Amino acid sequence: MPYKEKEPEKILFSIGEVAKKFKVNTSLIRFWEKEFDILQPKKNKKGNRLFTRQDMDNLHIIYHLVKERGFKLDGAKRKLKQNKDEVVNSVEMVKSLKNIRSFLVEMKESL
Repeated sequence: MPYKEKEPEKILFSIGEVAKKFKVNTSLIRFWEKEFDILQPKKNKKGNRLFTRQDMDNLHIIYHLVKERGFKLDGAKRKLKQNKDEVVNSVEMVKSLKNIRSFLVEMKESL
């Protein structure tokens, strides 16, 4: 098998890519950008938003609070201000549990 160089991880994401990843409309991403000061996408000369890895992590936190845990926007903002570390830990735990679940489902299907 020939040596295949690993592709570098993507650094910037378009709003379309972000919306697709979170399965939401681009308008919701723009709305969250206005509502949450932790989102600070860069803009190119055309004005297109470019989201960094940090923005993606912050979007994941916002998505977790609003979509998965059912927080209203004010509640999500308050939770982030009170204890962002706790929220980050919660998001990481959910990610880990989802990974374990998908692994177990794959194992079950292969039996």
